[in-house]
Amino acid sequence: MKDMNKIYSLFAICMLCIVGLSSCKDLDEAPDNRTEIDTADKIQKLLTSGYPVSVPAVICELSGDNLVDNNVVVPATHYDAYANFHEQAYKWEDIDNYSTGEDDTPYTVWESYYQGIAVANHAIEAMLEMSKDPAHDRELAHSWGEAHLLRAYLHFVLVNVFAEAYKDEEQSANDVGIPYVSEAEKTVTIDYSDPKYRKSVAEVYRLIEKDILEGVELIDDSKYKVPAYHFNRNAAYALAARFYLYKRDYENCVKYATAALGTNPASSLRKWAAMSANTINTLLNDFNDETAPCNYLLQATYSLFDRMLSACRYAINSGSAAENIDATKDILYEGGGPNWTGRLKAFDGKIYRWGAGSEYGSWLFRVYEYFEYTDKIAGIGFVHILYQPFTAEETLLCRAEAEVYLGQTDKALADLGFWTASHMVDAPLTQSGINNKYKGDFSNNIYISDLHPTDMSPEWTYDDLSDDEKRIIHCILHFRRIETMFEGLRWFDIKRYGITVHHAYRDPKEDAIHHDYLYWNDSRRVLQIPQNVIDAGYPSNNRSQRLSGDDDEFKSKPMLDDANFGDN
Repeated sequence: MKDMNKIYSLFAICMLCIVGLSSCKDLDEAPDNRTEIDTADKIQKLLTSGYPVSVPAVICELSGDNLVDNNVVVPATHYDAYANFHEQAYKWEDIDNYSTGEDDTPYTVWESYYQGIAVANHAIEAMLEMSKDPAHDRELAHSWGEAHLLRAYLHFVLVNVFAEAYKDEEQSANDVGIPYVSEAEKTVTIDYSDPKYRKSVAEVYRLIEKDILEGVELIDDSKYKVPAYHFNRNAAYALAARFYLYKRDYENCVKYATAALGTNPASSLRKWAAMSANTINTLLNDFNDETAPCNYLLQATYSLFDRMLSACRYAINSGSAAENIDATKDILYEGGGPNWTGRLKAFDGKIYRWGAGSEYGSWLFRVYEYFEYTDKIAGIGFVHILYQPFTAEETLLCRAEAEVYLGQTDKALADLGFWTASHMVDAPLTQSGINNKYKGDFSNNIYISDLHPTDMSPEWTYDDLSDDEKRIIHCILHFRRIETMFEGLRWFDIKRYGITVHHAYRDPKEDAIHHDYLYWNDSRRVLQIPQNVIDAGYPSNNRSQRLSGDDDEFKSKPMLDDANFGDN
């Protein structure tokens, strides 16, 4: 089988070695001397190239429940999608209508992440050639840790995008995962459908855990010039915390989250009150400050998310009572919370909308793009969006969720209180406030999700929680939805909790409105392997099965009255 991804990966590795390391000085040197990775410094330079320039945020947000189709909620609109594959993602179809040169596609994620994995594997192999025990070598231990953490993280993202969510050890052993590549590639023609590579979800999780534990305590931040762009110590702990939360190993989730957050979590959270709203560029620079303690890891990407939102087809917008569509702008920043009313104060002056008016949706400044000119005279260059794969805030919410399942509700409430205080909420967070905000169920409260965790796995202990504890879980999921909007992590919560998603859409050239529901047992929750990789011979996911669900339970769901946007 010719796997196109591997061709690109090997080519990238060769180019990195040629450009980033040493070069032949005269004809007396060995022809391949330029590709040798034989010092600790060269290892670190190689690993720098392993951080991907793509993220699955666009396809995950389109698949989830944060964005609505303006062709449905705004009268008389017939917008095209910014890219054809956006419409496929929103309809939960196989995403095949794209080219390999487009950004934000399944292929760019697959290719970029496996390229990073190849980098990590080449670094690991080189270190093993340099030392019998790299983990205990003073010069190599740090890079040994970074390589294993990078490999773990990239596989963690891939398995959560292209496979089922982790359920439990028994059920996930029967769910097809992804190739877990732990050896440096030496040939182009490798059959990655071989069981040696394509593991079950359970086995992928075991290998991820092994890599995390191999590297998490080896990180030395002093080895980095700019720690925020590498797996520094806090980013390593945050990865471990999120992994163990998804695996429902709550003790370890709390352990590693606490290691990252320290004894005073409030000191490491984002200082929204200190952020300047004079211009969108100053906001963006403050948010992406590489020295800010909240930014555990920064990732520069070639994403066009900002331009997708400007196309006005899919947006954070008002809902539609007639079509039973939730007002996602209320859920995400306008509709209050358990201890605040109206817009979250931290977002004042930071919400933007396009010139067409607020009816076409709005967006938070954080997805605004940087532009790197390669030729200013010609006006050409590259678009960059910075993402924060790990932050203090998201790690705090991971810990809060784990604390609820451990019966530590007082600690969970304290952590949620830290989160609201950092977002400029003055009122204290209380259980009564949570009970009032998250009362009822998903049929009459847009802030409550339709959860099916025990349907997914009998080992989930959600049904054992008290009513108060369940409402705290809904509060956490709401806060996580706000905290991670535009990042795609809501899609992972949808998958692991079995949350039902409703999409209504109207194609640009028709008047009919279509409704579709994605239930906890729908095979379309697994995104299709990239079409380019399938064409090269890799087996596709089976997403054709449409499992049944009761659509009628959603038909009579009342909507909250629409609220006006703010003045910015």
